Amino acid sequence: MTSPSKQTDAPRSTLVIACGALAREFLAVKTANGWDHMEVTCLPAIWHNYPQKIPDGIRRKIRANRAKYDEILVLYGDCGTGGLLDEVLKEEGVERIEGPHCYSFFAGADVFDRMQEEEIGTFYLTDFLVRHFDRFVVKGLKLDVHPQLLPMYFGHYKRVMFLVQIPDKALEKKAAAAAARLGLPLEIHYTGLSGIEPFVKPRDTAA
Repeated sequence: MTSPSKQTDAPRSTLVIACGALAREFLAVKTANGWDHMEVTCLPAIWHNYPQKIPDGIRRKIRANRAKYDEILVLYGDCGTGGLLDEVLKEEGVERIEGPHCYSFFAGADVFDRMQEEEIGTFYLTDFLVRHFDRFVVKGLKLDVHPQLLPMYFGHYKRVMFLVQIPDKALEKKAAAAAARLGLPLEIHYTGLSGIEPFVKPRDTAA
């Protein structure tokens, strides 16, 4: 008796290793598309302040999960690792999203480059950074206890650019308050989630 042929059109089980600052956005893309074959595991978002931890942290995640999934993807930019993350991924045979950081792939590389050319003194915020502005910027830079450091950190900036992934008026008000705290004008650019979706889209079903 011949056994039924195995389905080959089902998407492969996929683990996305993401920065904690991107978890909410990835889950929004996953839910919107019904990609139940995908799971996510994150490294701490605070590691952006300690980028030397990122390459080895991702290597450990890859090796701990390689046998459990058909595919592993990395949702990280270079994020200050100076190319060390790419060296790890080349050794492990794992792909990451293109771009030096989330600002670039959220906005799109061409748009981000134009923003930089327009005003190099731009401080960028994402939805995550607006939500956690006090923790990552104010307390992270110790501005809460040493406010005199603010001109040292931000004296050369000319504007704040809020790259919006999921429109939220309350978040826009928080972004305005954050920009005011830094003494800078606020501009808003709506990116949506199109910077993430094409990278994590199932390869087996891609057009």
